[in-house]
Amino acid sequence: MDRRTSLAALLGRQKKTATAPPAAAVVTSLDPYTGPFGYAEAAHLLRRTTFGPTKDRIAAAVDAGLENTFALLFQPEDLPDPPVIFFGDADPVLSIGDVWVNAPYASTEQQAIRQRALSLRAWTFGQWLEEGTSIREKLTLFWHNHFVTSGVNDPKFVYHYITRLRENALGNFRELAKMMTVNPAMLRYLNGNQNTKNAPNENYARELLELFTIGKGPQVAPGDYTTYTEDDVIACAKVLTGWRDRGFFTDDPEQEVTSQYVNNRHDLTDKQLSHRFDNQVITNNGAEEYRDLIDLIFTKEECAYNICRRLYRWFIYYQIDEQIETDVIAPMAQVLIDNDYDIQPALEALLRSEHFFDMLNFGPMIKNPTDYLISALKVNKVAFPANFTQAYNAWSRASSALAELDMPVLTPPSVAGYPAYYQEPGYYRIWMNSATLPLYSRLAAGLGGPGYELTGNFSLQIDVLARVQELDNPTDPNLMIEELANLLFPQGITEGQRNYLKGILIPGLPDFEWTVEYVDWLENQDDPALTSAVEGKLRLLWMAMLSMPEYFLS
Repeated sequence: MDRRTSLAALLGRQKKTATAPPAAAVVTSLDPYTGPFGYAEAAHLLRRTTFGPTKDRIAAAVDAGLENTFALLFQPEDLPDPPVIFFGDADPVLSIGDVWVNAPYASTEQQAIRQRALSLRAWTFGQWLEEGTSIREKLTLFWHNHFVTSGVNDPKFVYHYITRLRENALGNFRELAKMMTVNPAMLRYLNGNQNTKNAPNENYARELLELFTIGKGPQVAPGDYTTYTEDDVIACAKVLTGWRDRGFFTDDPEQEVTSQYVNNRHDLTDKQLSHRFDNQVITNNGAEEYRDLIDLIFTKEECAYNICRRLYRWFIYYQIDEQIETDVIAPMAQVLIDNDYDIQPALEALLRSEHFFDMLNFGPMIKNPTDYLISALKVNKVAFPANFTQAYNAWSRASSALAELDMPVLTPPSVAGYPAYYQEPGYYRIWMNSATLPLYSRLAAGLGGPGYELTGNFSLQIDVLARVQELDNPTDPNLMIEELANLLFPQGITEGQRNYLKGILIPGLPDFEWTVEYVDWLENQDDPALTSAVEGKLRLLWMAMLSMPEYFLS
């Protein structure tokens, strides 16, 4: 049973009528969606393209309509202000509040480096929280999971790398591949800075082909993978010789974070590619030769198929069967090719499609830890300090939970990215394991209950009394629970689930007991006993809903 059939059966959404199609006959077309754009559709679109849409943002999207919402999601934005130092005095070059992304190091003293690293991590967490209605942050994280770097110890290198991804998130895939090929952080991560004519290093060349561009096809012969050969890896490595990074832990105020081509380190010979690339020869072109290589790779349409499959697994679902390949991936790849590898038209085609808005694509994706945590904070409007040093500190400490959930900020586990997006058969289910589930439980209990403590004097806590007053029908326990479920869950709840949750709110009591108690509190909010009673019931409800399997879905 595939995820469509099982979801339909589970949720009771499959109507048994004479004219109803069988469960497998779902829409897999990339044709533009022309159906209604109500709360459910707007919430689905915003959940997949942003981190945790609030009730207000979903309502605004419905009022704006499909076209205006897409225009807002894809609207170009200025880059955010860069991160600053927010604690300590270990760095003699910088003070609290100073931007550090281009500042030299006075030394490689570890505490000073740690100041910048924590600042970058906190700032990144803050960007996710403050993204607005824009696809850019989710797409930046996608590219970080595609053009992976990790373990590059200089925070300046990491900042400049992630900034290139952010500013080109909706740009041209081929040009982004060129940028990443000579990016200083990438040169460090995959040993491109050690790739010379006398000692060719194949690390980046291999990943360029296997992961970043054309992908590794099925093996048909020793060293031949249908898309490239081992000889191509060797030839590509020679093409890419001669590059080095500059500015790593520099104490020179004039030295920028950049890359440099050094001609006497470059292989000047002709590079013969295999039959997979039509036996083309790349001749010496100095500092421009890597561009020639990328252009040649992108003459093969499999580059488009590879990235479209990656985008599909990031925004839709992990399962790509023959029908999805034919009806969705192939036309999406053609849109990408027709637009000279500009990402936005192809991604918009996917997100605007009948397939994306197929009801049974609402909810089968398990949220990654970043999406889970940021959504919990944003949807429930959890407050952070207004003071920038306290806010940075809170962002930094909150982000540490992501490391425990196997998704540390800006640190994928391998060059292939996070296993949940490629590792069969588990895929998204990999996020849920014996190590992460207890932390998810603590987060739900803390956020919904007494608070998830970050420091001795600050914790993350949902203001349940404020949130419930934003609902349309908080006096009716049934309608209140259903509305809250529609906000927190991608699929509506069953009658049995609603009754279960109502039993937590008012165990064994008739509905009017909640109505009387809540109205009484509304009229007497200064009464500590009434406040405590209502708040306590709501906290139990919130904790239960944040712990339900449905909350882990998107």
